[in-house]
Amino acid sequence: MTNCLLASTSTIFGGNYLDYLFDALGELYQDTEEVLFIPFARPGGISHDAYSKLAATAFQQIGKKLVGLHTFDEPKAALQSAKGIFTGGGNSFVLVNSLYHLDVMDTLRQVILNGTPYLGTSAGSNIAGPTIKTTNDMPIVYPPSYDTLAIIPMNINPHYLDPDPNSTHKGETRETRIKEFHEFNTTPVIGLREGSWIRVQNKKTTLHGGQLSARIFEKGKDAYEIPAGASLDFFKNQ
Repeated sequence: MTNCLLASTSTIFGGNYLDYLFDALGELYQDTEEVLFIPFARPGGISHDAYSKLAATAFQQIGKKLVGLHTFDEPKAALQSAKGIFTGGGNSFVLVNSLYHLDVMDTLRQVILNGTPYLGTSAGSNIAGPTIKTTNDMPIVYPPSYDTLAIIPMNINPHYLDPDPNSTHKGETRETRIKEFHEFNTTPVIGLREGSWIRVQNKKTTLHGGQLSARIFEKGKDAYEIPAGASLDFFKNQ
């Protein structure tokens, strides 16, 4: 039974790494003391060791130990034996390329579907959908495929930003980019604002994050909002 928390971001304005999620993470990882960290997205080019240290410092505050997947000689076996998993943000293309290079994409999917608690932030949430085609990241590497875990039936656009009505910038908005995606794809997309997350638990998928709504995009339809607390289970039937 899938047990996931898929967050738009790791850090919100005025906060520290993961601290706005601490209560939810305590519940997510309540049955394990150690979490396996996938650091491959490497935000800003940070090293795997440095990224793991950052994440480990945060997890210490909820009484959990964290260890990087890159430290294991057999990453498949490490994933299969993990009692909890966290994939951090950064560049989605780099992350996906690494998962395919290590031949662990399918393994990661299976352990999540079998119930291993999973946290994703940003790129780590992007890979929960069918593809990373709605990421905001530059394609700085060329992965073998854009296909990812498909543990939820919609793509995520993390860090979703609404157009600024006072801006003079004439570049494309996030909504424009997602409309372009839907000219060639039918997968629904959820624009996940900073401070919000998707919770998948007990066969139910729900939006969380205070009073924050999310923006839903479906091919052939006008975009619309859903409030925090709303069910996302309707996507399963599409």
